[in-house]
Amino acid sequence: MKKIISIFAFALVAMSASAENLYKESKFFDNWYVGIQGGVASPAAGHAFWKDARGAFGATVGKQLTPVYGLELEYDAVINASCSGTKTSWAGIRNAARGIDYGFLSLNGTINLMNLFGGYKGQPRLFEIQAVAGGGWARTFDTGRNDFAVKFGANFNFNIGKEKAWTIALKPAILYDFVDRNLAMTARAAQVQIFAGVTYHFKNSNGTHSFAFGRGYDQAEVDRLNATINETRGMVADRDQTIAAKNQRIADLEAALKACEAKPAVVQTVTNTKDNLECYVYFNQGKSNISPAQQPNVERIATFLKNHAGSKVVVKGYASPEGSIEVNERIARQRAEAVKTMLVNKYKIAADRIQAEGQGVGNSFSEPDWNRVSICTIHE
Repeated sequence: MKKIISIFAFALVAMSASAENLYKESKFFDNWYVGIQGGVASPAAGHAFWKDARGAFGATVGKQLTPVYGLELEYDAVINASCSGTKTSWAGIRNAARGIDYGFLSLNGTINLMNLFGGYKGQPRLFEIQAVAGGGWARTFDTGRNDFAVKFGANFNFNIGKEKAWTIALKPAILYDFVDRNLAMTARAAQVQIFAGVTYHFKNSNGTHSFAFGRGYDQAEVDRLNATINETRGMVADRDQTIAAKNQRIADLEAALKACEAKPAVVQTVTNTKDNLECYVYFNQGKSNISPAQQPNVERIATFLKNHAGSKVVVKGYASPEGSIEVNERIARQRAEAVKTMLVNKYKIAADRIQAEGQGVGNSFSEPDWNRVSICTIHE
């Protein structure tokens, strides 16, 4: 009994999840029903059907998993009313005092043939046919015997009422009892059942007593997702524009650097004025050594100092804005010292005539790369 109920519950959970994918409004606690039934049961062979027919009754509880497939738990009992005095039960055992001769608890699967072949129209049809098959525990109370039995049948359903909440059905079926435990279905161990029943379908969360078509998505959720997607696309577009601008800036700087490196030696003409003379010595990025192309500018300063014994020179070194403040200050100072060192060592200018100063980041030129320079100012 417990195993059958456990299997029944597990199957409901698994299959209802599948049904919920098809019909959004169908939840686990939707599409349940209960029913009662009554009629007659008679041996399939060896007896006259109506003469030996017994009264029978039963009940069902089930769930329609989809408009086509369902599961139900059913219990039927056969009344021992025709067994009196000297008569015997179906099993051939005297026991006229017992009211119930036979009981059967089964787990059945149902298939709605109309919906299977004709499709579900959004609500139950007025008339439908269900195929029923199942198996479970059978007990013969006269002998106390417990057997496995299977049931095959059909339900001819009439769905009534405006909401189709009630079903009246004619339920013929045949039940095979495996008395010999050899899993052989024989007519001598079978009974025919003819039941009539009424079923009530509970109201669902969708407001009806059956499956209802609905969208498989929530429009508000879809709108939120679309908004998120559009926002993400905007962020990606902005990022792409930023990256493109930075790449263009890098390309412009690389082009300017190449153009600067490709320049011929720049010899600043010393303008002879009453106050001062200036000359520029350019450096490569991150360097403080004087390239051969810039040495003529240093030589021009040395020549002037040699020809004008009373003149002195102030060398101010600068850096472009790349790098940290500390690095820029250090390299600016080193560039000024490099010019002084060459004037002293190579051109033999007295050190006390040269003043070298580091000025950090320069701003003499609008192009940052051109500020990597030492400016030599001669004072007479």
